[in-house]
Amino acid sequence: MTKTLLSLGHGFSAQALAALLVPQGWRVIGTTRKPEKFALLEAAGVEPLLWPCDLSQALSGVTHVLTSAGPDEAGDPILSEGRAAIEAVKNQLEWVGYLSTTGVYGDHDGGWVDEESALDPATERGKRRVKAEREWLDITGLPVHVFRLAGIYGPGRGPFAKLRKGIAQRVIKKNQVFSRTHVDDIAQVLAASIAQPNPGRVYNVCDDDPQPPEVVIEYAAKLLGMEPPPAVPFETAKMSPMARTFYSDSKRVRNDRIKDELGVTLKHPTFKAALEAMLAEENT
Repeated sequence: MTKTLLSLGHGFSAQALAALLVPQGWRVIGTTRKPEKFALLEAAGVEPLLWPCDLSQALSGVTHVLTSAGPDEAGDPILSEGRAAIEAVKNQLEWVGYLSTTGVYGDHDGGWVDEESALDPATERGKRRVKAEREWLDITGLPVHVFRLAGIYGPGRGPFAKLRKGIAQRVIKKNQVFSRTHVDDIAQVLAASIAQPNPGRVYNVCDDDPQPPEVVIEYAAKLLGMEPPPAVPFETAKMSPMARTFYSDSKRVRNDRIKDELGVTLKHPTFKAALEAMLAEENT
């Protein structure tokens, strides 16, 4: 029987997972609100589906679901409209993945957190994520797995892109530390979980090397042979309200569970190794 993944909100991380599954013979259906993305999805072997749609019909024959859609003030957008449709097919689903964020842990003043740490988000966006996680996990009989993603980067998204566009900032905030994850490692964690489902389990997805943001920008600039942007105090930095909220949390995220339980060996365990590999790939 052909495995079929319905990817709800088929974005950056889901595209990386599809790149692993399609060559294995999977059927992957990806929803998008933008018809202009259809050609790009089709070129990657993904069947595009315009959202919103009839979710009951979209779930026909589906064995796996990945949902990447972020919650809004009304709650999780998938469950708000399609909870009944999902519950109706829960016995046919082998695996459901919900992409969340490490923002659910809130601020730990640079300290370490793991999957058992208390959820104490500092932002409204983080509070919505906690609520959405619980909504998905509370659906009895649905094989849900939650993946709390750290800051995501990869080809076309990250410090190189910002430096080349001239929009990178070296923002300085005392004791500010972020964890990060390369999109390829997100994909392999999801694939490993699909291969060995454990419904109800929560996984942090991040690398081994949490660092202050300015350190990453400095190293990326060095690799590109560019002068790093001037240091700017957080208080006076020009940032969007959403970008500023990321600086409300400072923490280091542990990733032992993806290694110990899923057997994952990170492709990019440190930001330096990842940036070097990304640049080498660009130059081949």
